[in-house]
Amino acid sequence: MLDLSSPKQVSDLLRENGLRAQKRLGQNFLCDRNILNRIAGTANLTPADSVVEIGGGLGALTLTLASFCKSVTCIEIDHGMEPLLRQHIAGCSNVNLILADFLRMDHDKLFSEAFSGGTGYIVANIPYYISSPILEILLRHKRHLRKIVMLVQQEFANRLVAAPGSDDCGSLSLFAQYHANIEIAFSVPRTVFLPPPDVGSAVIMIEPKIPGTIPVENEERMLALIRAGFGQRRKTIVNALMRSPASYGLKFGMEDRPLIEGLLQEAGIDPQRRGETLSLHEYARLADASVLD
Repeated sequence: MLDLSSPKQVSDLLRENGLRAQKRLGQNFLCDRNILNRIAGTANLTPADSVVEIGGGLGALTLTLASFCKSVTCIEIDHGMEPLLRQHIAGCSNVNLILADFLRMDHDKLFSEAFSGGTGYIVANIPYYISSPILEILLRHKRHLRKIVMLVQQEFANRLVAAPGSDDCGSLSLFAQYHANIEIAFSVPRTVFLPPPDVGSAVIMIEPKIPGTIPVENEERMLALIRAGFGQRRKTIVNALMRSPASYGLKFGMEDRPLIEGLLQEAGIDPQRRGETLSLHEYARLADASVLD
């Protein structure tokens, strides 16, 4: 019986079928039964839960998840993997395979159908090169999600939990930390993948919070300020806001220094600080400053 957690058997399977991991799709097959079970365990699934998996590959994680929960909706972009993936999940009546590019799907429709109008889980070994857009989509649709468990690049995981002012902290860090509680569950060695990636990996656990992890009256304004503040690293927050692109919707210009300084003073923020040193709470106070109204 084929063991998808065996690197040798997976390697032989791919070779016999004229297939290989597609670098352009970020494919690195996870071949370790212990890690597969730990990922499912981190999600803490029950027989009543439904899961969306992004990137089914050959089905190793898909089959693991299917043994823990009510249903798995597996999204796979690689049509070359379809015959083997369908073969491997054929005995699982609770798995629904969708061949599609997750980034281009109707996500509200996907989650509503996968979770029967309720909420569910995301559990996935995602392509590392599209980690940011996947996470942004998930957090913008967080009302559908109870928990997100993903295997990602270690560097990406570090960014998500980074503190303001650290080298790893960026606008994505605060965006994610506003929308959810995030923790690194455990690290994963390169040796459990086929082929081994060039970077370290980690499993992250994300618990979305509605409306967010801190109170703020104008969420979109706060997120725009965060983008602007981090968009001009090593510049003062005043200069970063004055130079923010019009696409951010802040409508600041070079002539608005007095206005911006007034905003910062009202929020209790030193105008000479750099934008990347501000905390999420400080950006929330800045967003809610009455001078903006």
